[in-house]
Amino acid sequence: MMIKQFWLFFIVFFISASNQAQNITALNRLPSFTLASPQLHLNKKIWAYLPYNYEKTHKRFPVLYMHDAQNLFDDKTAYAGEWNVDEKLDSLKAEIIVIGIEHGNENRITELTPFKNEKYGGGNASNYVDFIVETLKPEIDSRYRTKSNRKNTLMMGSSLGGLVTLYSGLKYPDVFGKLAVFSPSLWFSNKIFEAVSLSNKISSKIYLLSGDEEDDSMTTDSKKLESILISQKGFNDKNLKKEIIKHGKHNEKLWRDNFVTALLWLGY
Repeated sequence: MMIKQFWLFFIVFFISASNQAQNITALNRLPSFTLASPQLHLNKKIWAYLPYNYEKTHKRFPVLYMHDAQNLFDDKTAYAGEWNVDEKLDSLKAEIIVIGIEHGNENRITELTPFKNEKYGGGNASNYVDFIVETLKPEIDSRYRTKSNRKNTLMMGSSLGGLVTLYSGLKYPDVFGKLAVFSPSLWFSNKIFEAVSLSNKISSKIYLLSGDEEDDSMTTDSKKLESILISQKGFNDKNLKKEIIKHGKHNEKLWRDNFVTALLWLGY
């Protein structure tokens, strides 16, 4: 009887220890930290997803920068369902680091819009993107084993995050080589189209996503952006992918369901 109890205790202890070890590993691969932003005059919470084999190798990894980090990894912090970024990348055994930048809550519109809107204000994306390039990226490149060149630095975002992703590729084309622009809020200001037209250089590869059940302006504006990129900037089907999802609505499900597709098309 004593032997059976011993083995029962041993099995329970072993399972518990294994689960704790897995949880610790998971936590270590999804660290978060706070970083001061002199450009925005506030602190930003940053999440970092590290690939499954990060601790088992000396490799360097490409980096994907994403906005609205509250919606990426944890359902408890998500507004309308998380993207399941960590689970999806683990299932693919993807060798990429993801950096999620938490949005500024009441400052979200201001931070993620490059130009002002008469009704909603905004227009501080220039400082937000400067923070990413001048403060956050150097911190990430020093903390983690990254491939820091343009080819291996990506950005992805949806809605206002899609808008600021496009703008980041315009302002810093030598930093961000690949963009995934989901349901961009191009309606916020027509100046974004002018900015694309006037740019001397833009990121080398763009995945443009929208749903056919978003509002009418989304379809019209996405087609307008695509036309400018092709006719004025020389994009073609090798470096521009425009995807319209049937029955796609402006929500987290649309972006979550197409996260992997976009990443694979961009080469990861």
